[in-house]
Amino acid sequence: MTQSTRPALAEEIVVPGSVANLGGGFDTLGVAVQLFLRVRLIDVSNDGGTKLVVRKSTPSVTGENAVERAFNLLAKRLGTKSPSVVVDVDSDIPMAAGLGSSAAATVAGLRIFERVTGVVPDEVLLSVAAEAEGHADNAAPALFGGLTSVVEESGRFRALRWHWPEGLRLVVATPVVGLATAKARAALPDTLPRKDAIFNLQRVLSLVHGLQAGDDTHLRAAVQDTWHQPARAALVPLLREVLALEDPDALGAFLSGAGPSVAVLARREFARLEQVLASMYARAGCEVTIRTLAVHHAVAMAGAVSAHGRTV
Repeated sequence: MTQSTRPALAEEIVVPGSVANLGGGFDTLGVAVQLFLRVRLIDVSNDGGTKLVVRKSTPSVTGENAVERAFNLLAKRLGTKSPSVVVDVDSDIPMAAGLGSSAAATVAGLRIFERVTGVVPDEVLLSVAAEAEGHADNAAPALFGGLTSVVEESGRFRALRWHWPEGLRLVVATPVVGLATAKARAALPDTLPRKDAIFNLQRVLSLVHGLQAGDDTHLRAAVQDTWHQPARAALVPLLREVLALEDPDALGAFLSGAGPSVAVLARREFARLEQVLASMYARAGCEVTIRTLAVHHAVAMAGAVSAHGRTV
């Protein structure tokens, strides 16, 4: 007979959503935002079964559950047996919206495994998340919080944490049209002209510098992109219009992840900017949800080092 126990520590695991790319930082930059996926541990059986069962998921998920898949991937990577676990999942992060719902579910599966077996090195967690997701830009902020960039070295990933200025928020418009990441990635060109690559490198470095310095002066130009946003414009309602938004309180706009959400950087007049965006979508006859999101700064996990641009 196996022994069933209640978890000895916190019974709830909370993982933030995220906004990735931030303009030119394709597959590189991401920032955690205050939308959350919560996993409640219902039962832990010390049977060495190495099995995770999602008893209930809100909203419901069809097909393979990313929480379970990530749990299994980490167990396979480590070659470690674990207790069998039953959980309930409740997420505020809209799916297929470019707000990191898949990465949050993946990270939740990794955190559950870590929770019932012991601390796993951060680089292992990030590399397994990248394997599950196909890229690491959403996984890193979901794991570590705040603004992160990712570096791949010999098939392994590490994350750098950066400063996000106090008070800088994202006003996010999410049209009610789901967009699968695979479809959005399929729209991208296979090659990038040199001048476009240079353009994006210049902008993303300008963005990181501006955020570290707390200097908003060049943010509008720093989030420009010549690669993935133009290629995805036909798939994302009002993307061109929001990117071109001229408003004194809109500091810059960009596609959130693969879309269809679009984010506007702002420090004030959030409610008014929400109304400006709502009016744009209403005129186009497009149903939309508008949110003002603060950045989520997680407490560093065991073994993590948090500093401006230092390895986590």
